[in-house]
Amino acid sequence: MVKIEVVDIEKPEGVECIIGQGNFSIFTIDDLARALLTTVPGIKFGIAMNEAKPQLTRYTGNDKELEELAAKNAVKIGAGHVFVILMRNAFPINVLNTVKNHPAVAMVYGASENPMQVIVAETELGRSVLGIVDGKAANKIETEEQKKERRELVEKIGYTID
Repeated sequence: MVKIEVVDIEKPEGVECIIGQGNFSIFTIDDLARALLTTVPGIKFGIAMNEAKPQLTRYTGNDKELEELAAKNAVKIGAGHVFVILMRNAFPINVLNTVKNHPAVAMVYGASENPMQVIVAETELGRSVLGIVDGKAANKIETEEQKKERRELVEKIGYTID
């Protein structure tokens, strides 16, 4: 028997979130924290990771509010070796390669500032993340004016396309 649950990620407006899965959480949690600190100067973050044995959530960071929220969200997800990173003063694009390239990280499910939900399956053994809902569904194609505005914004924040 499998039970499916939707877990809403709790975070303040403007806070970026990365959810992934790895292993060896006793080591990985602090290692990812050091990696975040050295990737983006001024980053504020909280990171939490569920450990399958001894069935607890480890957490750390440099922002108490984000640490507590990351831990709260990780516990709600409840799946072993899942991690939640909440951050300010950085975008996922700034840290994703650093996170994904850590030897203990198996995958990243999602990374966004949008409202997020985690689809979780529960069996007799435990819980597993099936996927992430990242914001609302697209319902139209951008206009030429919207494309122009997008490119202007991208250039304004330092990324150019052509």
